[in-house]
Amino acid sequence: MKRLYPDQPIVGIGAVIVREGKIALIKRGNEPSKGKWTIPGGLVELGESLEQAVIRETKEETGLDVENPCLIDVVSNVDLDEKGKVKYHYVIIDYYVHTKSGKAQASSDAVELRWVPFDEVEDYDLTKSFRVFFRHNRGKLENDNELVKKLK
Repeated sequence: MKRLYPDQPIVGIGAVIVREGKIALIKRGNEPSKGKWTIPGGLVELGESLEQAVIRETKEETGLDVENPCLIDVVSNVDLDEKGKVKYHYVIIDYYVHTKSGKAQASSDAVELRWVPFDEVEDYDLTKSFRVFFRHNRGKLENDNELVKKLK
C-alpha cells in the first residue's frame, strides 16, 4: 500500500489512553508529521478488525496491553503538495482504551512517550489531525464517566 501519493484514502487507528488526568502522547518517528506529537496508533492491516488494530498498535508503540476499545471519533487528514496533489490521505478512527498491563515506553516508530496533563496538550507541536480531534473531544475525555464505565 502506497502511503505517499496514495491511490485512495488509507485507514488508520488511534488509541486514547488516559491515566490520572493525563493522556499518553507519542512523538512520531516517521513521516507524515515526523517529530510531531499525537496519540499512539497506526494502520489497519488486511483482515484485521479495527479493534484488533488499535490493541496491536498500542502494544507496538507503547508496550501497553489494552482492552475494551470504545469508538470516540473519526477524523481525516489530507496533505496536499505545492501543486495541489494529494500527498497523504488518512482516515483515522480513534478509540478510547483501558490499560490492562505493561510498562509505558516508546517503541516501534514512536521515538518518545509522555503522559501529558490535558491543560498542557495544546502546548505541544501536535499533528494537525490530533489537534482537531483533541479540541473536539477534550471535554468528553476529561469528564465523561459513562465513557470510562464502558471500559471497565
